[in-house]
Amino acid sequence: MKAGRYIGGLFFIYRAGNFRSGGFDLNRKEIWSWCFYDFGNSAFTTLVITFIYSTYFTKAIAANEIDGTYLWSQAIAITAVVVALLSPLLGAVADQGGYRKIFLALATYICIGTTALLFFPQKGEVLFALALVVIANVAFELGGVFYNAYLPEIVTREKIGRISGYGWGFGYLGGLLAMLLAMVGFVSPDVPWFGLNPETGAHIRGTNFVVAIWFFIFTLPAILFLKNKKKETKLIIGHLVLNSFRQIKETFHDIKIYKNTIRFLVSRLIYNDGLVTIFAFGAIYASGTFGFTFNEIMMFGIVLNIAAGLGAFLMGFIDDIIGGKLTIQISLIGLMLAVIIAVFANSKFLFWVSGIVVGLFAGPNQSASRSLMGRLTPPTKINEFYGFFAFSGKLTSFLGPMLLGIFTKYFASQRFGVAIVFIFFFVGFLLLRGVHEQEPVSV
Repeated sequence: MKAGRYIGGLFFIYRAGNFRSGGFDLNRKEIWSWCFYDFGNSAFTTLVITFIYSTYFTKAIAANEIDGTYLWSQAIAITAVVVALLSPLLGAVADQGGYRKIFLALATYICIGTTALLFFPQKGEVLFALALVVIANVAFELGGVFYNAYLPEIVTREKIGRISGYGWGFGYLGGLLAMLLAMVGFVSPDVPWFGLNPETGAHIRGTNFVVAIWFFIFTLPAILFLKNKKKETKLIIGHLVLNSFRQIKETFHDIKIYKNTIRFLVSRLIYNDGLVTIFAFGAIYASGTFGFTFNEIMMFGIVLNIAAGLGAFLMGFIDDIIGGKLTIQISLIGLMLAVIIAVFANSKFLFWVSGIVVGLFAGPNQSASRSLMGRLTPPTKINEFYGFFAFSGKLTSFLGPMLLGIFTKYFASQRFGVAIVFIFFFVGFLLLRGVHEQEPVSV
């Protein structure tokens, strides 16, 4: 989700100042810069993809909420396909040419620019809005490839779980504060900031400027201070791409060497579909099935963010004790329970319970997945393997949103669509049983 992260973020601020005294042999500036990127980019998933713009699209831009849900699902599905195709190649190019920092900056600023443009589509301008959403979301996800690839380089293997958890917790704090800013300044007041007209939805569309500015300011430390590994030999672009394809081919050819990593990626390929679907349609479901207003959705998001931040922070410590695999399995059990409650809920109260359970376990699931990937990654192929990590998160992630949209439209009920999420979590849980976390990783 990446949709808000409060309590974990506050505790992270205390712990971050004690990296050295706590026995961490880390560069404080890089750790802070890395975590601030999460703090900044979480505003995008929180406000645009999960809680505000997705709901606004279905209620105010699309013809109706059923069609809007279906169309939004197709946009998320297209994003997944594009990211799945591009992430391994761009990861390999970054490995070959030392372009991780450049790619991170480029993806970040494309996302920021297109997010700001989301202010302009109005009722009926469906293609305009969805085109911008796809571009922004693709750039956001590709930026995550290069951002995540820094994790194994800035922290030791022994502490990777808790630092990943700190990052998620700090990110949830960023998403929460951005949401509060949007709520106070744009969504709730009778007279929104800058005189934006509520009758035309300008006050809701204006939250996209909050996201863009927030994203820009708080990702600057990462762009400025994260170190880029320089390559001694500069390759011309043709050779660089060719070598990158060769590197990917070599990895597939030697797949038996990394079979344990592949088992994990296949498992994540499935269970992440469920997460993508929840994040993309949670607020849409709350609005369409339970009649949540924008203010209620904002409060719902705030509570989820606090729960997710707490879960990500606490499970980061547990991750280092019991391991990433078991942490993910525990989180998947919690998420399956949350889906069951959401599908059969007959009141807003039960839906709130479901949402809080999602929050408590979604953060740990994502954090532990990222740290487990770091433990299973060969040191010489960090960017490429985090490219495959993104690939595994997107290769089939169009299925969840697509099936949710199809089932919602066919049965004229969002409950049938949301029910499909349980299957993704259950199958991913079963596949994860074959992963052996302590198996040595080849260089």
